[in-house]
Amino acid sequence: MTEPVLIADKLNKTYTSAAGVEQHVLKDLSLTVPRGEFVAIMGPSGSGKSTLLNILSTLMKPTEGAVAINNKDILHMTDDEISNFRGRDMGFIFQSYNLIESLTVRENIALPLTLQKAKSRVINDAVAKVAALLHISEYLDKYPSELSGGQQQRVGAARALVHEPALIFGDEPTGALDSENAREMMNYLTTINQERDISIVMVTHDPFSASFASRILFLTDGQITKTLTRDDRSREDFYNYVLSELGNFN
Repeated sequence: MTEPVLIADKLNKTYTSAAGVEQHVLKDLSLTVPRGEFVAIMGPSGSGKSTLLNILSTLMKPTEGAVAINNKDILHMTDDEISNFRGRDMGFIFQSYNLIESLTVRENIALPLTLQKAKSRVINDAVAKVAALLHISEYLDKYPSELSGGQQQRVGAARALVHEPALIFGDEPTGALDSENAREMMNYLTTINQERDISIVMVTHDPFSASFASRILFLTDGQITKTLTRDDRSREDFYNYVLSELGNFN
């Protein structure tokens, strides 16, 4: 069996309103992501998708439960340890790109390695390699404002990949893209996943984007209520399968 890169065990997340009313967003949710797997998380608004992603990516702590990434307990790290861990082991791709406008594309991509105080030669080599993979080498000396949305999203993906993390988290990575750029972005993520053996956990509302994953988890009221696996289906056949299952999903 493939070694797991992520294990979440019995996650619960409860919010208490000012009036003292408790809202249970996650309920005893457990999941395991083997190294090299591409997992999509889908579900209706309010199902707990974003909360789950925030907990798995160290941006939020659960009320109860445990999370381990690369065999490390991420819930009992100090702030400095978490910061270092994110910079080494994790990458993030956001719907809104989250690029720094005052930095060039090259500097944006290099940011994780710059924060690790990597040597200039190492940074330059890594940026050149990932820029070539994502076909953005010609934009390295431009600024984000000079790029299209699809190009900016590729820069965001390059920044997530440049330090070769064990796991990339995607928060609606195609949400701000048109259909052509969305397809291109998902093809790039598939390449990253398959050629670099980097695991991806992606939250999406879009069945087309989800169909690029090898497994889709459906959340309802804070619990995983359905799992679809791609198996040996083509991407197109998996997409049609997802659409048919969405019709039955409540």
